[in-house]
Amino acid sequence: MTHEAKRDMVARLAAGADALGVDEILIVREPFSIAEKALQHMKLKAKVRVLDLPVTNSAKDSENAVNAFIDLGCRTIVSLGGDGTNRAIVRSQPNINLLPISTGTNNVFPMMVEPTLVGMAASLVASESLDELTRHALSRKVKVIRVTGQNFNDLALVDAVLLRDDHVGNLLPFAAEKIMQLVLARAEPDGIGMSPIGGYLDPVFCEDDFALSIKLGREGRSLKVPLSPGLFGDVTVEGTTRLELNQSLDFLGPGVIALDGDRDHRLSSGEHAQIKVCRDGPRVFDVAAVMRAAVQAGLLVGRVRDMSTLAFQ
Repeated sequence: MTHEAKRDMVARLAAGADALGVDEILIVREPFSIAEKALQHMKLKAKVRVLDLPVTNSAKDSENAVNAFIDLGCRTIVSLGGDGTNRAIVRSQPNINLLPISTGTNNVFPMMVEPTLVGMAASLVASESLDELTRHALSRKVKVIRVTGQNFNDLALVDAVLLRDDHVGNLLPFAAEKIMQLVLARAEPDGIGMSPIGGYLDPVFCEDDFALSIKLGREGRSLKVPLSPGLFGDVTVEGTTRLELNQSLDFLGPGVIALDGDRDHRLSSGEHAQIKVCRDGPRVFDVAAVMRAAVQAGLLVGRVRDMSTLAFQ
């Protein structure tokens, strides 16, 4: 997605949030000035605060931005990105209200939804115009894959994968023959990446209180799946097992662990990493349900001007 398209999305987000009364919008200054340029000429009633933070051109920038937002009292964040971007956000601050919009490469976790409506829903959530019980009914704490190794603790939102003959930091799409084992918090047949490997056999969705473990090999059921947008691979599934929440299993090295597509950890021969899926991630809101609840509460007749803060990352 182009920077211009993202700027347009941020402008629509801000318009929706401003229309329903959010008082402050937080953004960070970054190399492409996507949010800054999107908002600089808009006539918003909301105050726009631009934060200057160190730039590393890595996922650490998203983590630092979210931490800065939280330090300023923000609890509602709109993200533009894919699974990896949202993983960085949740790794930094799991206890937030999150409205993720899909703009990344692999997009199982974020939503395909009109940004104007996301801005409106985010404003309603941030301003606490809806009572706490209603907000909880309109959202769900998402599942998180917790990964614990000898020298690391990490997480994924969609998939944890053990790869053979690969290396940390490799940015190329996964080669099908290198995938040995995976755990899926969401195994969706209409997904891209690792998710449809399980989705074609035993679908698991966001609301399901279980996950899926898959072992790949040379014998079993053969599948042709879109491992990346427009790129298909042939995989052979030896078996699938449903995992209850908080049930643990091990990845055994040698191999490289990739989390939501990022190859971040190496296991030496005989080294173990524990994998566990828990429902302790952020609250992700159903935009359509929020808008319906706002109508029922009479909140869309006139403007909401309660004190609130909203951040775009």
